[in-house]
Amino acid sequence: MSLLDKKDEEIFKIAEPIWDNLVKSSNGKDYGGFTKDFSSQMLYGASEVELGKQWAGNKLLTNLSSQKEFLGCLRRNDYVTVLLKQKSEKIPGDFLGRLVLGIEDGQIKVFGATIF
Repeated sequence: MSLLDKKDEEIFKIAEPIWDNLVKSSNGKDYGGFTKDFSSQMLYGASEVELGKQWAGNKLLTNLSSQKEFLGCLRRNDYVTVLLKQKSEKIPGDFLGRLVLGIEDGQIKVFGATIF
């Protein structure tokens, strides 16, 4: 069964540990941990220097809460976009997390990750 054929709940079970790792690694400014599930395309655009600048300049990215709520999935082409409501430890309010998953070399990889 392809990733696109899975139910939302099945995809969330796959996405949750990946998202949790992104949150933990972003909070700790851990480049290696943060990029460990990235596709080769994502790795190409995610230099350690650029991520360091983002972590230094954006308080949200280093103060994410483990609190999240799964909102749903969008399927398009070969990718599934997982949407989450995310909280911060220091900034009040809700934030939208977006995790794009796809298959590369037979493994599920991150093709996009944003929070806003």
